[in-house]
Amino acid sequence: MALRNAVMAALLEGEASGYDLAKGFDASVANFWMAAPQQLYRELERMESEGLVSARIVEQERRPNKRLFSLTEAGMEAVRAYVAEPPGKPTTIRDELLVKVQCTDVGNAEAVRAAITERMGWAEAKLARYERLKERLLKGRTEDEYCAQAERIGPYLTLLRGMAFEKENIQWGETALRVLEQRATATRDGKRAASRT
Repeated sequence: MALRNAVMAALLEGEASGYDLAKGFDASVANFWMAAPQQLYRELERMESEGLVSARIVEQERRPNKRLFSLTEAGMEAVRAYVAEPPGKPTTIRDELLVKVQCTDVGNAEAVRAAITERMGWAEAKLARYERLKERLLKGRTEDEYCAQAERIGPYLTLLRGMAFEKENIQWGETALRVLEQRATATRDGKRAASRT
């Protein structure tokens, strides 16, 4: 998948500046695609030159003018064409933390436990943001009411996937920490028993 497809998906929400898109990526699109603000700005420039988005200048007092981007008809057609394509292969996990966990038996187990704990903190913070976003989307409605009445359902479904991913990260972290602690305790107990004999 190209970054432009994620940008077009974000612009389905309506007109946005590059800054707004970067914030939006962090709040919602981040549950399925990551991009640095510089990448977004470069991609918006390319998309504008290809006629997929148009930009209008909004003059501001005491602040630099900003450019608001929106999908053109060609951009909407590109979204439709993209959605019709079969998806690529499922993504694979490329995570340095998991490489460190794989090596924990010959490395610094305490450092690995600290890294897992830190990752769980990130997941908990992200899950809390997603929960707040979910509440804003629902606006007091039940999930069934929202799913039946919302103009667009895609953002809600991707939000649910992001929430499930972070919950699983937390669950895995809890399991990994419990197992590592049990092994550390067993090792300490074994050394104590050996020293007594």
